[in-house]
Amino acid sequence: MIGNLQCVVLDCPDALALARFYQVLVGGEVNRPDRRWSLDEQWATLHTDTGLVLAFQGVDDYHPPQWPDPTRPQQFHLDIDVADLDEAYRQVVALGATLLDDAQSWRIYADPAGHPFCLVPESPAN
Repeated sequence: MIGNLQCVVLDCPDALALARFYQVLVGGEVNRPDRRWSLDEQWATLHTDTGLVLAFQGVDDYHPPQWPDPTRPQQFHLDIDVADLDEAYRQVVALGATLLDDAQSWRIYADPAGHPFCLVPESPAN
């Protein structure tokens, strides 16, 4: 195992509105204070009662998926906690991932099919 699933992140036009929609659908707490994320108008979270965290990322000029049209595919990415970003880099690249961006404190990759995912450093309490 390279890391732990931190959250699932959905792109959307309005992060807070979509977090509130899912809160009504599955329960939980919107924007619970959590040292892993800074919340703003482009980022919201939903901590569900089961422990799963959904995150919502506001995207300018958002274009929603058109099921089942493959030219407008589903849009989300996974955030995965890792103990060591450099070691995780070696492991995921060996599995076929491609580094897309390492300009932040986390790293963005594409899986072998091109889906983005982020490796983020574990919080000290994890």
